[in-house]
Amino acid sequence: MMKGDSLKGLQGDIRAFAKARDWDQFHTPKNLSMALSVEVAELMEHFQWLSSQQSVMLDPPKLEAVSQEIGDVLIYLTRLADVLGIDPVDAAFRKMQLNEIKYPVEKSKGIAAKYTEL
Repeated sequence: MMKGDSLKGLQGDIRAFAKARDWDQFHTPKNLSMALSVEVAELMEHFQWLSSQQSVMLDPPKLEAVSQEIGDVLIYLTRLADVLGIDPVDAAFRKMQLNEIKYPVEKSKGIAAKYTEL
């Protein structure tokens, strides 16, 4: 099933996985975005009561659990992009270009504020 380590390869694998199970009927943008939200919440749950320091020093079992949730998030995000015909890498590069405008280094370096507050 695995076609390599590229995002396009992953996208093809996920598409084939869903098709083989006749899940395309369930993979609407609405359902996929909701499933993505649930998976992000499950990822956040692992960090919920940790201090900032604890959150960067996860023990191996916790790190594996977090890894599994990151995998789920990426799968749903990749599938959503595929269903909508969006190239997620291109979308991310375009968003970074916008962020460079919104968050110029001279105004935002070392500041954790929204661009409207800079």
